[in-house]
Amino acid sequence: MSHTESQTSRPPGEVSEIETDVLIVGAGPCGLFATFELGMLGMRCDVVDVLDRPGGQCAELYPEKPIYDIPALPDCSGEQLIDNLLLQARPFEPRFHFGLMVEALNRMDDGRWRVRTNDGQCFIAGAVVIAAGSGCFSPRKLPAAGAEMHEGEGLLYAVRERERLRGKHLVVVGGGDSALDWALNLHDIAERLTLVHRRDRFRAAPDTVNKVRALIDTGAMDFRAGAVAELVDDSGQLSGVRLQGGDQVVCDHVLAFFGLSARLGPLTSFGLDMHGDHIRVDTERFATSLDGVYAIGDVCWYPGKLRLILSGFHEAALMAHDVKRRLHPDIRHVFEHSTTAMKEHLGPR
Repeated sequence: MSHTESQTSRPPGEVSEIETDVLIVGAGPCGLFATFELGMLGMRCDVVDVLDRPGGQCAELYPEKPIYDIPALPDCSGEQLIDNLLLQARPFEPRFHFGLMVEALNRMDDGRWRVRTNDGQCFIAGAVVIAAGSGCFSPRKLPAAGAEMHEGEGLLYAVRERERLRGKHLVVVGGGDSALDWALNLHDIAERLTLVHRRDRFRAAPDTVNKVRALIDTGAMDFRAGAVAELVDDSGQLSGVRLQGGDQVVCDHVLAFFGLSARLGPLTSFGLDMHGDHIRVDTERFATSLDGVYAIGDVCWYPGKLRLILSGFHEAALMAHDVKRRLHPDIRHVFEHSTTAMKEHLGPR
């Protein structure tokens, strides 16, 4: 499904008011799955996101990176996961509104919420679901001379086109999961790959570390301990990196993975009960401290919280059933499995 099929548009400068059952803030995996769960229970969803397309971090940072812990999908890319979630939600026709940041959240006299975005767009919703992940995020930059000049060309903070790197000399900088995962994912298509980290100790999953060390030991991958001091320029093109101490590594591209710098932005000013940079919820309904406002996915916190996509899917399901009870208190809530609930939407099969 092309996300543009259900994206609303309006003339520049025109302020409108959109009424909906549920407004979802965040179009990442958890927000998209929430549109399915809520739709299956008969509720219409509008989704807003600060990015220009659905997918959240999956689309922005690792669309081609393999994901292995989605049930029944032994191996899928971030892009494939988002495409499938959009296809799954398609029968319920969620409406998407991209490039918007939520700036105000106000309770109305009738119990609904008025939500205003940065361009003045207003939504009136019976419930609000915050699925904003880590918030507005950006990669932590490489602290090296000449880095800014090569950003987006020679210096990359995310891999969106893996094939673009085929046959190239690559330097991957970092010692965490993302750096080592991409080193494993790219070494077989690169002409040569060098992993650079400030020390010979990594912060990635043990199995990943073992695989990387095996490649280094056999000579299939190079490793240099140290910090990148400078990106070497040759007539406007990146030609290598210089490490502190003076050693130089020739390369066509530098891929730097130092994690994300994230902020929730205006969400922190809405009066929500916070736990650090996360929204505190109960685990029965995934409700926040504001009546009718819910939080799921990486943005929420509760004791034992695991920041996994599959955990967010579970949270979305429990949230959806409570929203149904909230919006339709006079209707007897009967639990149905998807086999039964989806018949009217998919027809006979």
